Order: sequence, then structure tokens, then C-alpha cells
Amino acid sequence: MMDIQWYPGHMTKARRQMQEELKIIDLIIELVDARVPKSSRNPDLQSMGQGKARMIILNKADMADEKRNRIWIDHYRNSGICAMLADSRNRSFVKQVQPLIREACRERIERNIRRGFRNRPIRAMIVGIPNAGKSTFINTFAGRASAKTGNKPGVTKGKQWIHLSKEMDLLDTPGILWPKFEDPEVGMKLAMIGSIRDEILANEEIALHLISYLKREYPELLAGQYDVDVSGSDIDILQGIARKRNCLVRGGLYSTEKAADILLDDFRSTKLGKITLETP
Repeated sequence: MMDIQWYPGHMTKARRQMQEELKIIDLIIELVDARVPKSSRNPDLQSMGQGKARMIILNKADMADEKRNRIWIDHYRNSGICAMLADSRNRSFVKQVQPLIREACRERIERNIRRGFRNRPIRAMIVGIPNAGKSTFINTFAGRASAKTGNKPGVTKGKQWIHLSKEMDLLDTPGILWPKFEDPEVGMKLAMIGSIRDEILANEEIALHLISYLKREYPELLAGQYDVDVSGSDIDILQGIARKRNCLVRGGLYSTEKAADILLDDFRSTKLGKITLETP
């Protein structure tokens, strides 16, 4: 498996800034991708954010396997972490966020009241990997265009404070990865969902890895979408997709590269169905 590493200079700077800002933060809101809830959590935050209240929002839940969404929510809650599902493009999640923030910060709020700081807003930092949907989440939550959005990883370049209500101020941060993926599987899953720029990756290898997983966990979706025999090898299936989708190149040959692009696009746009790539 290829060793995926993507940690440009601006991420080093962003990480240093984040570490500095954490000194005045009450709550860390981790926005993860519901299709890869474990792989899209930044392990650096475990050490950087020690002692801070924490909540996890499984964003893009509408793109993930509904049964596995519930498994993940139960897993986090059983671990004592406040967690919820969200589709950041749909405002219906907003009414759930504030009560969950109060639950996550209950100790801090009670301590502030005892000290006489009854009206001090909670200072929250929202963090997430590139392309997790942070900016869209913030804009929907705030009810206005507070943060830049884009469908490419790395649109939010710098930090920005957003006054959400008298109860809460939110610090947006750039999406950052971490310096090294200890498990190459993590890098592969992040590549599948598009959190690492496609220009630096071999899409055929990512597609073959995705096929291997789909054969095991969602064979009916793979067979139904492309009318291919899922009992064959991964490369046979990719070649089958190339034939079925008429991915011809010069000389009348079928292009597995074009077929890989189609498969990844279909997965990322949920044309393949609602798929989650890992369980607790």
C-alpha cells in the first residue's frame, strides 16, 4: 500500500496557532466525517486538548450508512463523549447543538456561576480535517455566511472568531492533518473521501482499495451500480467497470484510470449508496 503523507508548511503554522489558542478555549468541537469517524479524528488533539471539554459532531451523516451512524454515536456516548449526527447543509441539526454544548460544558458553566461569571460566553474552538465541512457547518449554525466554503481541502486559511450568541463565541481554524499517519489505512481512507488532494495520489490504487472494502461490506451496492461480478479479483472488477462505462482510450483499450475516477466520484457523491468505511 502506498504511504500517503500530506503535511504542507501552512499546516505546521496552523498547528502552532491552534496550540496557542487552546489556552483560552473552554470547549473543543471536533467535526469528523461520518463515513470515517475514527480516521478523520486528529490524534494530535488528544494531547493538545487535554483537560478541555469536548464534543464530536459526525458531519455528512446523510452520506453514511445509517445503521453504522447509530453504532458510532453509541460508541462515543458510552465513552463519555458528547456526540451527535449532522448534515451541515441542513439547518435541522442546529437545535440539537446548543443543548449538547451545555451538556459538554456543564462543569465549566457551573464553575463560572460559582465564581460570579454568570454571563460569560463559552469559548469554543471548532476543528476538523480538510474537507470535513467545517465552513458549511459554521455558516448553517450561525445562520449567515461567516466562513469561506469550498469543496477542495484547505479553503479556510486562517483563524477567525465568530460571535454566535450571548452564550457562545466560536473560533474557526484551518483544516489540518497530522505529520504522519501511523497506520497507512488511515491515509487511504482519507484519500477515498477526498480529504487529501487528488493531484498527489494514484487514484487507481485508491479505487482498488475501495473495491476490496466494498466487496466485503457492500457487495450488493457494487454489483448493482456497475453490473459486475463481485466474486472476481479487485483488478477484474475495476476492468469490468471500465468496460461497462465505456472508458475507452486511444487504440480501443479500456482505461482503468478513468474507471477509478468514476468509482471514486460515485462513492463521494453517494451515487453508490450510503457507505461507512469503518466501525468502532
